Amino acid sequence: MNRLALLFIGVALSACGQSAPQRGPLADARIGGPFALTGEEGRVVRDTDFAGSYRLVYFGYTYCPDVCPVDLQQLMLGLKELERSNPEKARKIQPLFISVDPARDTPAVVREFTDSFHPRLIGLTGSPEEVETVVKAYGAYAQKGKENAPGAYLVDHTRTATLFGPAGEPITLINERGTPQEIAAELARWVP
Repeated sequence: MNRLALLFIGVALSACGQSAPQRGPLADARIGGPFALTGEEGRVVRDTDFAGSYRLVYFGYTYCPDVCPVDLQQLMLGLKELERSNPEKARKIQPLFISVDPARDTPAVVREFTDSFHPRLIGLTGSPEEVETVVKAYGAYAQKGKENAPGAYLVDHTRTATLFGPAGEPITLINERGTPQEIAAELARWVP
């Protein structure tokens, strides 16, 4: 390609206000991918339903006695802070809660749980096989603990929130233990 053609391309891109997309720390990670799970309304929800949106994905379960509610509260306070400071960027992010306890987390239970954190937080569940497939594909971990009584058990699971891009590509981990301002700033850093 000659210099004149390269100069033209550079001028055209800068004139459109476009720049090369920023690569996140997880750019080369092999996590994520297609899924078909059950949404809060009992209908099938696919990863493709969120094409074009950034996805903030957190794995957990509604019966979690401490970690999940605390993490989700912080993450959603961070998203609310971004909605306040930069509503345009915040609208590009779809928060997703994927249950690792499909035996107890029915769509109705998941809906009640997610609604208490943020109106746009979508909860997903599915069969044990469907959930296990997504957990593995997304680089997460979940293991049901010993039952102390019928239906009384804990689930050991990954404690991370991951930001995926508009095409489902992994971008970065979001510190769920950060302040709302820190979480909002980190989301704003990666969402144009």
